[in-house]
Amino acid sequence: MPGTFEPLPGGGAAVALDDVEISIIRSLAVQLLELIGPGPGEDVPADPLAELFAEGPSEPPSDPVLRRLFPDAYSDPEQPAQDEEQQAHSAEFRRYTENDLRAGKRENALAVIRSLDELASGGGGGAVLELTPEQSQQWLGALNDLRLAIGSRLEIVDEDDTDLLYRLPDEDPRKPMVMAYLWLGGLQETLVSTLMP
Repeated sequence: MPGTFEPLPGGGAAVALDDVEISIIRSLAVQLLELIGPGPGEDVPADPLAELFAEGPSEPPSDPVLRRLFPDAYSDPEQPAQDEEQQAHSAEFRRYTENDLRAGKRENALAVIRSLDELASGGGGGAVLELTPEQSQQWLGALNDLRLAIGSRLEIVDEDDTDLLYRLPDEDPRKPMVMAYLWLGGLQETLVSTLMP
């Protein structure tokens, strides 16, 4: 079971992680949280209805990783040039959805951190992480976001880019990121297979 998720009876998944793996995943999740940004401040009204209709940003993020995590709804990544009508639709869609998307991604990353903190408090040497079905979905979302973020930093656009990364020499400064990207991909793939009926 080391490094691969396996299904639990009654739903959910389990994976054996050593202390280094726990530390890496936790660190990446914390970095993802920092990138996504803080949640609503204290000046947000306590009225849930007002919060539901709070407007978010209308412009795409300038950071390429955030653009990958929060893409335009009405654009084709293969053809980035948009006409004015597409830009208006994208801005409108972003204004009413990005806050919720950010909150969901933030909650998934926090779920990963919390479950790893509980696991780490049990002692050293690593342990078996057991996730409920709900936690498994949160982990799946966070793993996907982490891979998108790392893939964006590595400028991975298609499968050919990934093939080139396999052949990087060990002294290449991107090598640790590549190893994390591939390892998280393996975790994600085995988690997906445990959640399939």
